[in-house]
Amino acid sequence: MTKEQLKELGLDDEKTEAVIKLYNETIKNSFVPIARFNEVNEAKKNAENTVTTMTKQLEELKKVDAEGLKQQIEALQKQNKDAADKYAAALEAMRKNNAVESALTSAKAKNIKAVKALLAMDELSFDGDTLKGLDSQIKKLKEADDTKFLFEAEEAPKPAFSGLKPGTSSGGTGSEPEGRGAAFAARYNSKMGVNTKKE
Repeated sequence: MTKEQLKELGLDDEKTEAVIKLYNETIKNSFVPIARFNEVNEAKKNAENTVTTMTKQLEELKKVDAEGLKQQIEALQKQNKDAADKYAAALEAMRKNNAVESALTSAKAKNIKAVKALLAMDELSFDGDTLKGLDSQIKKLKEADDTKFLFEAEEAPKPAFSGLKPGTSSGGTGSEPEGRGAAFAARYNSKMGVNTKKE
């Protein structure tokens, strides 16, 4: 469900954000993220292609004479290693791209493609499931005057105002006179011996 669909139902921006946040928290642990699904699906396809390729290669090896067999095996081993390296690099790039897009979405980037172009992708590397260096780069972009407009402004918390109640002294309850005039009158009455206390 998208923001536009929720707005069509008559929800304002605040309620729309609340519904989307609640929806994301509800399904977070219930479904496999599309990025993870794509990674697993890509790995499955690659495994199927590898089996098919190796089967063809073995059929070809049966036709090779004994003298040329060693060279053929070495050449095929190199080809398989190159293909495996290429696949691993492509999978790593896809994983990195998915992590970056997810982080930029969380950081409320207005245009993910534009912001991603400003990132030094070659400086990012995985440490387990964490992409090291990404948070610091996003923070710099959000704080820099020439790039912070690429992110939605975060709402500042509303300040809580506090002050004095009329007719009370600082921190008082209302039972004490307030102000210089009242203080002067109290000192004068005390000096002159005037009793202002009610019997």
